[in-house]
Amino acid sequence: MAQPADVATPGRERDPLAVSPRRALLAPDSFKGTLSAAEVVRALAAGLEPLGWELDRCPLADGGEGTADALAARIGGRSGEADVHDPLGRPLRTAFTLLDGPPVAVVEVAAASGLPRLEPDERDPEATTTRGTGELILAAVAAGAEQVLVGAGGSATTDGGAGAVAAIREGGGLGGVRLVCLCDVHTPWERAPATFGPQKGADVAAVERLERSLDRLAGELPRDPRGVPMSGAAGGLAGGLWACFDAALVPGAAYVCDRVDLDRRLQAVDLAITGEGRLDATTLEGKVVAEVGRRGALHGVEVHAVVGEDASGPALRADLGLAAVREASTAAQIAHAAAAPADHR
Repeated sequence: MAQPADVATPGRERDPLAVSPRRALLAPDSFKGTLSAAEVVRALAAGLEPLGWELDRCPLADGGEGTADALAARIGGRSGEADVHDPLGRPLRTAFTLLDGPPVAVVEVAAASGLPRLEPDERDPEATTTRGTGELILAAVAAGAEQVLVGAGGSATTDGGAGAVAAIREGGGLGGVRLVCLCDVHTPWERAPATFGPQKGADVAAVERLERSLDRLAGELPRDPRGVPMSGAAGGLAGGLWACFDAALVPGAAYVCDRVDLDRRLQAVDLAITGEGRLDATTLEGKVVAEVGRRGALHGVEVHAVVGEDASGPALRADLGLAAVREASTAAQIAHAAAAPADHR
């Protein structure tokens, strides 16, 4: 098997990993569908730790799958479970997280209404619903949460949150509990079908029907989510919760990075390694790699990325503040990608 590619920023004659001091922050997102952020961290560590590197392990998330784990790993927390419905209305038992400290819960859309809940041939954003996410929010409220962080990423749906809103209203409402949507994209409501519909199973005709459906729904909501940044997250769920329950819409990656003290941790290292499943133009729209790159530049720390697939180019890597990008898709390849440059010192 070919070794993972090593793509360095143009004009750099030596790999910076080979000459950097041996203190590194490991701060990746998950490789969605293959490895969790914690598993990516372990793989990176397996490549660097035997070579004497001092490591700060910091799995991250952007509002999608793994958000609860990333926050609980730093803050502490415990799981709660609830019987809800999956995107096609089938019974499902799934979990939410109650964080330690003030009564705050984390509900991931992916846990109830996510693409991984469906087989590839079941994907149909005209048939799927966020009802299960609304039910999971109600379960978190019943468990005592006074604020619910909704990880609005990884959904199989494009219903504008209609299912979730209906479930919450039928369940008696939120009782004053505050919703905060942690959004993994900046996409507004009206662009959700075209931007994310195809990966959820929509063809061209279905995308057009979804656009018309969301347009009609927008006109029926208490306030209009069209044009509002991040309102298209999770197929418009973020916009629906914003319109009906005054949910706050915040960038998920930035929120998680703040809560895990990423800036302080960057100040204590000389190198950061981040990563995600695919590096492309959408990475700039609120993903973990972009956030780590931006903060690394602020603190004068070189940021490297190990990614499952690199669809970037020199301009995008420069925009992201990345010194180098390496492709790796398995744990062994990720370890090699982290270790190989240092091994050649």
